[in-house]
Amino acid sequence: MDAKAKISLANKTIDTILVLDFGSQYTQLIARRIRESDVYSEILPWDIDEAKIRALNPKGIILSGGPESVTQSHTPRIPQIAFDLNIPLLGICYGMQTLAEQMGGQVISSEHKEFGHAEISIKTDSILFSDLDTTLNVWMSHGDQVQDIPDDFTLVASTASAPIAAMQHNSKPIFALQFHPEVTHTESGKVILENFIFKVCNARNDWKMDDLISQRIEEIKEKVGDNKVLLGLSGGVDSSVTAALLHQAIGKKLVCVFVDNGLLRKGEAVEVMQTFKENMNLNVIKSDSEEAFLRHLKGVEDPEQKRKIIGRTFIDVFDAEAIKIKDVHFLAQGTIYPDVIESSGSESKEARVIKSHHNVGGLPEEMKMDLVEPLRDLFKDEVRKMGVELGLAPEMLYRHPFPGPGLGVRILGEVTKEKTAVLQEADYIFIQELIKADLYDKVSQAFAVYLPVKSVGVVGDERRYAEVIALRAVETVDFMTARWAHLPYDFLEHVSNRIVNEIEDVSRVVYDISSKPPATIEWE
Repeated sequence: MDAKAKISLANKTIDTILVLDFGSQYTQLIARRIRESDVYSEILPWDIDEAKIRALNPKGIILSGGPESVTQSHTPRIPQIAFDLNIPLLGICYGMQTLAEQMGGQVISSEHKEFGHAEISIKTDSILFSDLDTTLNVWMSHGDQVQDIPDDFTLVASTASAPIAAMQHNSKPIFALQFHPEVTHTESGKVILENFIFKVCNARNDWKMDDLISQRIEEIKEKVGDNKVLLGLSGGVDSSVTAALLHQAIGKKLVCVFVDNGLLRKGEAVEVMQTFKENMNLNVIKSDSEEAFLRHLKGVEDPEQKRKIIGRTFIDVFDAEAIKIKDVHFLAQGTIYPDVIESSGSESKEARVIKSHHNVGGLPEEMKMDLVEPLRDLFKDEVRKMGVELGLAPEMLYRHPFPGPGLGVRILGEVTKEKTAVLQEADYIFIQELIKADLYDKVSQAFAVYLPVKSVGVVGDERRYAEVIALRAVETVDFMTARWAHLPYDFLEHVSNRIVNEIEDVSRVVYDISSKPPATIEWE
């Protein structure tokens, strides 16, 4: 993402907190927590070109955790510009350790590694812990720890196995925490971060959604002018919000192509067309391409191959439709901030290639179009909030995630029209019953899977030798880890009975009780 001298919003500047990423699984959480406090935050790799940090002109910098050990040579270090700017710094976990090492302290590999809950005892008054109790339950995840505090630093907090769990500079606004305030397991973690953001950095909480929508509409108008914009509309949250935002900005100059690959949820293609073409009056072209997708998937069982075929076929169909549309100068994509971070964070010094996204990609070279990505700096929860403000239905914005290749990766083995119809019906029954039982919003993702297994059953007085359906439901905050949802037995029994009784091609239903890890959420 191109850094600017702060973020411009309706002719004023937005205060920014920069998160320097050292590779922690929690880095995105830090930025999200800051934005939840209505302060803009951006993530950049620790070794980004220093000119980008200077251009961003942050109010403060947070140094994330990471998997490396500062006791080893050639591991990530804080760039010199972070010190030269003379702005507040907060080191978290690895960020604390490299801060201590670089400022003259000593870090050792601890014999007592801490993973999970710990109780910290606050020893010294600190602005970070103002208005909090002297003991707090926090979340630790570290093998190394600071042994010798740097000169001009004061010990702030300790745990039983980490004598230096928090420290601060005596005269400069530099702080460090061994624990993770950004995770929900840390008691008062939000308060600690807000104390840093507001009391130390003096940042303004002016990252507001209604202002942001107005700003994006003006930016789109300025960039696009009187030209047409092409959008691949999938019906998912990101492309739907992109469509609604562009429609507000440029109206009929937005042309959407909706590719119905036959692998969507039951009734989804009709819903998408009703929502966007009829209710919102968007300019939507529907491509009925089920036959093409099934033809290309015929005989293919390998999951990775299926994904590639579905992605490639989508591009071919989208290209064919797009070429028919004359005088299109811009291509819109529903790229969101995690897409940008995940595709760029592990590479260094700008040697980065943004991944192609499942909704659009690989357009022919003769279609020379500029990209419009109005959600590029937003997290998923912010995209949903924008969708609400734009008037999209909550049931569309808050429904469970759906894989890019659709039901193609929830049908194990070869994909056929008949299997797709069976799975659509089973999935529909499961989801409808979750909604009826007020369980849908209590789980993070739920779906049915078609297994390439036949099983003997008895329905009525008849023997049935038919397919097996697996049900999957998980609870998760970030989808990096997930716990299988402990749905009530009587509910599962009711869903199972409905599926077997109403779908002739199913003889048995099983429930997946695998968590992530070791299993993934999707089966393929």
